[in-house]
Amino acid sequence: MTTEIDTGLGGWRRSHSCGDLNAANDGEIVTLMGWVHRRRDHGQIVFVDLRDRYGVTQIVMDPEVNPAPMSIAQDLRNEFCIAVKGKVHKRPDGMINKNLSTGTIELLVEEIKLLNRAAVLPFAINDDKVEASDSLRLKYRYMDLRRPQLGGRIVERAKIVSHFRKALEEHSFLDIETPLLYKSTPEGAREFLVPSRIHAGKFYALPQSPQLFKQTLMISGFDRYYQIVRCFRDEDLRADRQPEFSQIDIEMSYVEQEQILETIESVVLKAVNGYRPGAIPGKLQRMSYAEAMESYGVDKPDLRFELKLHDITKIVEKTEFRVFAEAISIGGIINALVIKGGAEKFSRKEIDALQEVVKQQGAKGLAWAKVKPGKGIESWQSPIAKFLSDEVVDQIGSELNLGEGDIVLFGAGDYDTTKASLGSLRNHLGAKLELYSPADLKFTWIIDFPLLEKDGDRYKAKHHPFAMPKPQDVPMLDKDPGKVGAAAYDLVCNGHEVAGGSIRIHDPALQRKVFTCLGLDENEQNEKFGFLLEALGLGAPPHGGIAFGLDRLVMCLLGTDAIRDVIAFPKTQKATCLMTNSPGPVTLDELRDLHVRIQMPDLSNERQQ
Repeated sequence: MTTEIDTGLGGWRRSHSCGDLNAANDGEIVTLMGWVHRRRDHGQIVFVDLRDRYGVTQIVMDPEVNPAPMSIAQDLRNEFCIAVKGKVHKRPDGMINKNLSTGTIELLVEEIKLLNRAAVLPFAINDDKVEASDSLRLKYRYMDLRRPQLGGRIVERAKIVSHFRKALEEHSFLDIETPLLYKSTPEGAREFLVPSRIHAGKFYALPQSPQLFKQTLMISGFDRYYQIVRCFRDEDLRADRQPEFSQIDIEMSYVEQEQILETIESVVLKAVNGYRPGAIPGKLQRMSYAEAMESYGVDKPDLRFELKLHDITKIVEKTEFRVFAEAISIGGIINALVIKGGAEKFSRKEIDALQEVVKQQGAKGLAWAKVKPGKGIESWQSPIAKFLSDEVVDQIGSELNLGEGDIVLFGAGDYDTTKASLGSLRNHLGAKLELYSPADLKFTWIIDFPLLEKDGDRYKAKHHPFAMPKPQDVPMLDKDPGKVGAAAYDLVCNGHEVAGGSIRIHDPALQRKVFTCLGLDENEQNEKFGFLLEALGLGAPPHGGIAFGLDRLVMCLLGTDAIRDVIAFPKTQKATCLMTNSPGPVTLDELRDLHVRIQMPDLSNERQQ
């Protein structure tokens, strides 16, 4: 006989969570509600591990206590949703479950309600390895979130946000919302566009960030603003990027760079140490952009381990090794990474695998040498040793402090490719060789960024078009824009950029000059940023700020390496939601109302190829 589902709670109220009870509650009558995590039938007695987001409590249905619940107990299966009333019973010393916070007690059930059944599960709900594909887990995300490990991360995310809110509000920041229906502006990334029904042929854009609005708030007189805000970028995805993401957005008035760094550092220390006491033992390190690129190959170095890049271009500038010579001939560089005692850790096959790591960043390959006893080329086991002189090998050994058993890896080519490829290799080696603990946290400020960077035959903003040039560099905007520095800064944690910001331009004439460097003529400036330029001319105070990538920050604090682990409902790598099957089609009537017509791409040529 199938047990009927209760259509409501019938006045029952949950008195405790499944993680609350302990020996101090012995003898109390309580009401619990949750899911059947595990059922064990021991003949007459049925044991159930009842689970909610707070924990697990063992409940016992024993006909000697009350026979009434037994009819339902026989029908229970994993993930059935139930409510129970009963008496808390302290377990004997020999039966305590030390793996549970509630392991000192069990609940002797006197009444039970079946709130809902569960059909055949798409996968088991447990914290061990899930025997299901990523796509299946995303399709049934609400089931995956029942797992304590994944669901627990969402709980921890909420706690982290709470600590940041408290820290910001202690510094007099106001939480102010800004619009999501926005205006399309060239801020760097591709935008999501929203057609307007009322204004035919016109579109809103979902904001990449609230940048213009938060600057406008400073002009409005709200000198300290923050917001936990949703942002949108129509870009290709990766492990630490989603099309919609959250920022802790912050702006301040009447400040210079140092005041912002000091204030935000205080917020970070209070929030992070409030969440994980002692996680950041002191002040945050600072490093220039130039130093980060030279020593680590990236502007977001993972400082949990050493393994620096070394420039040996001058030592090998007259080399006969073709790869080095070609790099030098185009004005490129030769850099080296040294793994102390690493010669025995890498077979030839494993070195070949490292080649693939650097090739993903555009490098053509990777030279290498293992150090053995001797001097000159006799001290190297390497395919390139025969192209180098004894003197050059010894100079490299001295410069890099090489010793027997070390392995050195070489990158050669143009500056950007060589740095990017070795920087990526360094991160790969840090993880492969377990040079750090995933639980470690290492924050650092990166400062002294360039204002602009080359993008083909024109310039683009390194951060965004509103960053303030360094005052001493302003005259170079007319002569050599590429050499202009910015009052900009990033906060990096464990190899991830978790925040970025700058002092903003508050002089409309200087803002127009920067727009001109970016290739925007006066008409484009007025069309895209007219309201901001007008606002800057109406008494805009000096101001600046920063935005935290909340998802990345939480990812670092929780020691996971995938951003979707800390987002309740993430998208796939193709920006789709498998749970809701979005994006999806709309009706012709809806399109007609929006004055939009769809033209499908012609795929015939692709099929023929």
